[in-house]
Amino acid sequence: MSLHDDVYAELDRRLAPVDDARTAAYPGERSGRQPVHTCYVPADAVVPGLVAAWGEQALAALDEHGVPDLGLDPALVEQVLPRVREKLAREPVEDLRVDSEDGYRGPPDREDDDVRTAAAVLAAEPTLPPFWGTRAKSLEGPTRHRGVRSLDLFLGGLAGRGRAVVTLPKVTAVEQVAAFLPVLDALEQAHGLALDLELQVETPQAVLGPDGAATLAAMLHAGRGRVSGLHYGTYDYSASLGIAAAHQASDHPAADHAKATMQVAVAGTGARAVDGSTNVLPVGSREQVHTAWQLHAGLVRRALQRGFYQGWDLHPAQLVTRYTATYAFFRAALPAAGARLAAYVSRVDGGVLDEPATAKALATVVLRGLDCGALDVAEVEAAAGLDRVALDRLAGRRPT
Repeated sequence: MSLHDDVYAELDRRLAPVDDARTAAYPGERSGRQPVHTCYVPADAVVPGLVAAWGEQALAALDEHGVPDLGLDPALVEQVLPRVREKLAREPVEDLRVDSEDGYRGPPDREDDDVRTAAAVLAAEPTLPPFWGTRAKSLEGPTRHRGVRSLDLFLGGLAGRGRAVVTLPKVTAVEQVAAFLPVLDALEQAHGLALDLELQVETPQAVLGPDGAATLAAMLHAGRGRVSGLHYGTYDYSASLGIAAAHQASDHPAADHAKATMQVAVAGTGARAVDGSTNVLPVGSREQVHTAWQLHAGLVRRALQRGFYQGWDLHPAQLVTRYTATYAFFRAALPAAGARLAAYVSRVDGGVLDEPATAKALATVVLRGLDCGALDVAEVEAAAGLDRVALDRLAGRRPT
């Protein structure tokens, strides 16, 4: 050994603050369940029994039209359909977002009443979806005060109902995120709710700033740990780039660029990157419904393959293909993931040499399948030889 202790001490002195800053900014992936979708309902369309009604309408559409060719293995579709039906009857909506922004169609003088009514309806429900919240108006000058007022009224009607999510749309500046934090603090204190913040990526300024810097990471970190997700806004973002309406879609190359930037920005922070929606709705004739379902299932499958495990649904009948494509994805993944996890834990030599990071990813995929109902504990244990606690440990999750 030729180096003195003071060389090591100086190295630690210079890099310890860097270590601390990185740990604070990148605490790791968020522990716990992520919903497979966010269902978007205008504030003036919230009615008693809303969530159950979405499930009933989805089942009715499935019964009336049947499942077309979705580009999936027919045997796999046959396998998942009973699970899809059970899910639609038991828990059709995993994440509900009441909208007082673009989706709201009431006149300005009705907004107070509509927002209060929506909150009262949800407050009277015996159970809310596992995740719920509201989309406010943007913090641009013309909508700033109106948006915060509606947010205050809505959350006030749901005081004491646990944790809610606030989606902030059309963010254009880092300063908007920083300025919104004291508002959220005040709302939490006033209404006894814990609030998470989602930023909706709908403007080019959210992706690239005037100085040429990537803005999303700065916006995310300006949230000081409160931002739980970046959500892609398919149509506002596409329109802002001048993309013709016929070509505005979540699989457009411009959408892929924005979402890839979101994915890199959230990595290791605990926030999640969330796919957008399609406005091609499964309504009308059987042919029209089947065409919309084929499009939606393809977009869901494409997003899952690219690591986007959550998207937006705008219509009850989209739940059919949301769950069919999602369940098929996780069930198809289980045999290989289970075998690789079993080999990793037992250190058995196989055709793939997995590292801890890969084992974490494999365990997370299996846990996502368990969370949404695509997989059962017994079949996961049979495939991987691991129980839920062991999977949580491999994935870095707190045991549930």
